[in-house]
Amino acid sequence: MASKKILEAKTKTVEEIISKIKESESVILFTYQGLTVSELTGLRRSLKDANGELKIYKNTLVKRALDGLGIKLDEEFLQGPNAIVFGKELLEPIKAISKFAKDHDNANIRVGIISGDVASLDVINEYANIPSREGLLTQLAGGMIQYVRDLSIALNLYSEKLEK
Repeated sequence: MASKKILEAKTKTVEEIISKIKESESVILFTYQGLTVSELTGLRRSLKDANGELKIYKNTLVKRALDGLGIKLDEEFLQGPNAIVFGKELLEPIKAISKFAKDHDNANIRVGIISGDVASLDVINEYANIPSREGLLTQLAGGMIQYVRDLSIALNLYSEKLEK
């Protein structure tokens, strides 16, 4: 039987996982077996820039935390070595881990939790393909300029018609 100290440490870790999931807009579970320490360090840096955090926990503790939150994941996702990305923002951490997974064959995204709901790999990939905020604003401005340009052409043609 485990000692009281070990049980307290495990309970504290489960509570930590629960609080991190509650604070996060996006949570991504991925495999990391075969990655070097320097590759994981690079991922941690890119996630830090994207308001994300990489943690590695025992699968049994993650399962207890998910059960405590009422989130149901298939058992297959909690098999083997897994790492978890916690993102305070929705898109940027997903983009960072997706880019990392494309560049490294040993990193495979398995499942995610987006805004409290379980998200499949397809949903995560859709989020990863959304342009950045700056890109979306550029697209919006480009679309709006077209209407302003058309209006200015119409007004110019109307003024030329009145001059004749």
